[in-house]
Amino acid sequence: MPPRKRNTENVGLPKRWTLKHGAYYYRVPPGQEHQWDDLKWFPLGRTLSAAYKVWAERLEDTVTVRTIGQLLERYALEVVPTKAPKTQTDNAAQMKRIYAVFGHMPIAALRPRHFYQYQDKREAKVAGRRELALLSHALTKAVEWGLIDRHPTKGEVRMEGEPARTRYVEDWEVVEVLSLKPRRKKGSVRVIQAYIRLKLLTGMSQGDLLRLKPAEHFKSDGIHIQRHKTRKRSSKTTIYEWTPELREAVKMVREATPKDIAPHLFCTGEGKSYVSDDGGTGSWKTMWQRFMKRALAETKLTERFTEHDLRAKAGSDAESLEHARQLLSHVDARVTARVYRRKPERVRPLRFNETLDDL
Repeated sequence: MPPRKRNTENVGLPKRWTLKHGAYYYRVPPGQEHQWDDLKWFPLGRTLSAAYKVWAERLEDTVTVRTIGQLLERYALEVVPTKAPKTQTDNAAQMKRIYAVFGHMPIAALRPRHFYQYQDKREAKVAGRRELALLSHALTKAVEWGLIDRHPTKGEVRMEGEPARTRYVEDWEVVEVLSLKPRRKKGSVRVIQAYIRLKLLTGMSQGDLLRLKPAEHFKSDGIHIQRHKTRKRSSKTTIYEWTPELREAVKMVREATPKDIAPHLFCTGEGKSYVSDDGGTGSWKTMWQRFMKRALAETKLTERFTEHDLRAKAGSDAESLEHARQLLSHVDARVTARVYRRKPERVRPLRFNETLDDL
């Protein structure tokens, strides 16, 4: 008898997990109820991260990991819960696809050709590369856990990476979008225009800007942040020193924000953060898209740009690569150079040697 097809809301979740009534439950195998407080449906939590944490604490690892599927199950237990909520959701969908193809395969049987074959047959190439990247990381953890002696594909597989975006936002384009006439004294246009000014001065990422809390991050010597994306790997703090321009940009944000008493510098009409519990910024993205649509229709702007392009503009306009790295709070300058330095380099030609002038 073929296995029962899972409901849509349960696709990508570990075996025997179910999402119902807004919470995650583990369907306890018959005969094991005594290990789960004598329950047939054990409550794990209302969020994916909480559910993984509870499951990891309660489930005893008695199965020897031999297959890719078993490795992914351990990876879901021990590694996925340490990631950001949105990444956990993405990983769940990625592991579903990997499991369907590689789940039955012994770890020892995996070869580089299997990676290439998977990528060859995957129609969505970008998604395929990310799925294989997750599998590669799981194999790295397998070495760390002592399940295998060496990574079977590291140094052997070279996937064609996503080309770095090259869009450079010109100064005149910034002038155009900042000239867009707001329809209200406070509202989305003024908020995004103030956001653009602040982003071009600091180069902060969207997540860090939208998480700014004046009471927490604003100090006498500047704006203090620890990059949310790398906080678990690095505790380094970046201080954006106060300048008249930076103070003026913050003032513009305060004047445009609908709720002055909200804890976040940028907030919704209800005074809430634009960043949801799972790390998403859906309402902010919708606001940005509407702003760009109006800018294209009502200004001389001819091509839309993303808010991430503005971060790249800040990195490109910095006086040096090291200054750009510091501004963007990067650990590795190679990322800064490859992705964020988009401005064409000006090169002064060499002069002819005097002896060559006689030729």
